[in-house]
Amino acid sequence: MNFTTLFLVAAGGAIGSVLRALVAAALPVGRLPWATIAVNVAGSLLIGFLLARFTSPGAMDVTRAHAFWVVGVCGGFTTFSAFSWQTFEQLQKGDGLAAAANVVLSLVICLAATWLGWRLAR
Repeated sequence: MNFTTLFLVAAGGAIGSVLRALVAAALPVGRLPWATIAVNVAGSLLIGFLLARFTSPGAMDVTRAHAFWVVGVCGGFTTFSAFSWQTFEQLQKGDGLAAAANVVLSLVICLAATWLGWRLAR
């Protein structure tokens, strides 16, 4: 990966992170984490839109756009978008078992890791 690509990822990530903070500040805290839900839904919508555009027939070389928008902005905004896209790709390939395993393993292992990290810090 070259410097230009890393710079684009960093710049996009900064924008995505700031946008995430703005959404968190704008949405009220309640019983459910509405800001996180909104960010995850918006990021998943954006990554689906972007990747469909970037992979459409006749799309020009989009390496830099991909680095900035998908990895940078979407990654800084929410990593859930990448998880959603990868699961969607598995479904598109007809591999429902892999998609289900990705969902279950990601949720169970990440929740277990969060609990373990919390326990280790206590």
